[in-house]
Amino acid sequence: MKRNPPAKYLVEPVKLFAALLYRESGPLEHAREALREAYGEEDFISEPSPFDHTDFYKPEMGAPLFRLFVSYRRLVPPSALIAAKLEAERIENTLCREDGGRQVNIDPGILDYQKVVLASYKYQGQKIYLGQRVWADLTLYYRKGGWSKFEWTFPDFKTGMYDKILLEVRRLYKLQRLEDSSAVEPA
Repeated sequence: MKRNPPAKYLVEPVKLFAALLYRESGPLEHAREALREAYGEEDFISEPSPFDHTDFYKPEMGAPLFRLFVSYRRLVPPSALIAAKLEAERIENTLCREDGGRQVNIDPGILDYQKVVLASYKYQGQKIYLGQRVWADLTLYYRKGGWSKFEWTFPDFKTGMYDKILLEVRRLYKLQRLEDSSAVEPA
């Protein structure tokens, strides 16, 4: 007989989102379609923002680049961040140019009341290893009505240019949690 864990061991579901970096709209739309197939209905789509805080992606993807945020209606357990990063890599690879360069970079993330966490394949001291090559990167935290940054927060996130977008995704998350206050058992 399976016993229910005590409430303190239940995990609150989180809001899954993707931050998509792209140059051309065609590959972006293909990526969004593949993400919808994997995660269901989009409930928020930001306006594109210029991505000019680093030239890191320029040799591979060209310029100018844009960032678009999309969130998904269905809430997920935090552990879904691993599968989201693996799926993002699969989608990116299907959309590569003949020379192997990416046309879309997909950064999946999760958001709850207190934080924004991005998935990463790169180790850094502040990141927490989740498994299957995926690290959790605590990027922003919520404090006094807004997003606060860490020393290691990515430069584009550090500027605050995405704060309104992520506040709106947080607002949607809060509404969803009011509609369904169930928790999930950790994987």
